[in-house]
Amino acid sequence: MIRDTLTPRADWQAKVEASGLVWHAGADRLYWDESVCYRFTGAEIDRIEAATTELYRLFLAAGEAVVGDPALLARFAIPPAFHDPIREAWEAEPPALNFGRFDLGFDGQDAPKLFEFNCDTPTSLLEAAVVQWEWKTECFPALDQFNSLHEALVARWRALAPALPATLHVAHVADLSGEDAITAAYLRDTAEAAGIATLPLLMEDIGWHHDDHCFVDASAMRIEALFKLYPWEWLVREGFAPHLLDNLARGDLFWIEPIWKMIWSNKAILPVLWDLFPGHPNLLPASFTIPIGDAVAKPLLSREGANVSIRRADAIIAQTAGDYGDEGYVYQSLYRLPEMAPGCFPVLGSWIVDGAAVGLGIREGGLITSNTARFVPHVIDG
Repeated sequence: MIRDTLTPRADWQAKVEASGLVWHAGADRLYWDESVCYRFTGAEIDRIEAATTELYRLFLAAGEAVVGDPALLARFAIPPAFHDPIREAWEAEPPALNFGRFDLGFDGQDAPKLFEFNCDTPTSLLEAAVVQWEWKTECFPALDQFNSLHEALVARWRALAPALPATLHVAHVADLSGEDAITAAYLRDTAEAAGIATLPLLMEDIGWHHDDHCFVDASAMRIEALFKLYPWEWLVREGFAPHLLDNLARGDLFWIEPIWKMIWSNKAILPVLWDLFPGHPNLLPASFTIPIGDAVAKPLLSREGANVSIRRADAIIAQTAGDYGDEGYVYQSLYRLPEMAPGCFPVLGSWIVDGAAVGLGIREGGLITSNTARFVPHVIDG
């Protein structure tokens, strides 16, 4: 694994915007950064792919353990009224895109290590699937890239299409940066490429029809299938949570992703995994109590690296602010990311679609990867 310094394309902004990535720079720094790239050998990619496939197997076992143990499920800070809907969805296996991004630590030598699984509302999708592929095709046409993510998403939608109603609503919040809007629009593109008709929808425009006991869009059209780029842990705490329970009991709306994704996306899954598979080469020790030794404290429910702290020798050496943590924390042994350049620590986002490892995206930032971390492309060379 080598970090190369490059000269960006002269018109790179126009090219990534043409691909849909209008959010390519933050207030203080670039988000899409093609002044560097990572080079992997084929053997290194094989190890990342194998680790991703193995981690999916471990998550299946952990999910089974959680839904089968009421006391364990209670550790996830999920409102008790939603425990049965989670169990029922897990057993019923409703239609699901079943995709996500394993965030991994990897130094090119030891086994890749799991940090967490973003599988309810994973972002950095368009840049991983499309933008970096187009960059590679133009800049390094003779090299390869670990990237069949776009094709895998289209194929998965095509497999789901016979089970879905005529229209799929795709919802997101009206975010100022445009990141959620971009991700939702890209997912609509992949669904439509599979022959599924879609409609855009803002989360705040979802309504409830009291007589028909169903969710509707701003035009009062019944929502029968919904992909929502909005966390389940927020949904179950909204004012319309009682209507959500009613809807889940009726089972007449396809939620993509299903409510059981609340288990996998919750940091409480990390101690469960370690208890089930102690010493596994792709896992880091994790617990619900502060361990002896260096560790990372993570809220059960958090996003974009918020409220994370790194503890070394009983001192906090790095931390991020945020509004999370009231539900509790887990503690994961500290993994020392390779510092590939001063202040540059890469986290590998390994994508999976329905159990298959299909691509890689890299975020490069400080000791804690936050929403200001850069996305940098990669190639396979050797």
